[in-house]
Amino acid sequence: MDDDRWLTPAELGAWKKLVAVVEILPGILDSQLQHDSELTHFEYFTMAMLSEEPGRTLRMTSLASATNSTLPRLSHVVSRLEKRGFIARTPCEEDRRATNATLTDDGWAKVVGTAPGHVDTVRENVIAPLTADDVAALDRAMGAILRRIDPENRFRVNE
Repeated sequence: MDDDRWLTPAELGAWKKLVAVVEILPGILDSQLQHDSELTHFEYFTMAMLSEEPGRTLRMTSLASATNSTLPRLSHVVSRLEKRGFIARTPCEEDRRATNATLTDDGWAKVVGTAPGHVDTVRENVIAPLTADDVAALDRAMGAILRRIDPENRFRVNE
């Protein structure tokens, strides 16, 4: 058997830790956001991505990329947020075939009110256990992985 095919003990340990974080962290983020703001992490992230854009508006296809989502998943979530008055959809003026999503004033207020608790949860569970060197190493490692799995930078993370 070819030993190069299998992970080394160090690689296996790192891989298992990454899988554990990927599995555990979403529950922690969702729990805090549901408790404090009645939002899922993906709903909050969608609104947060809009909040950073000029006019708080993006085409749905661009918002899907910004949120690491498929368009069908995003459309479903935006429909829920639209019903709650946090997002409005309108035809794109530049391309009538496209649809824009805009964060409403109520959506902006929800993001502003939700952000402090979310940042505290991220800081407590992800940033606080790390040194500044660890944060830099995490950024480099995640950037390297993303460049491999998203070479076209569709999700706009490697900017």
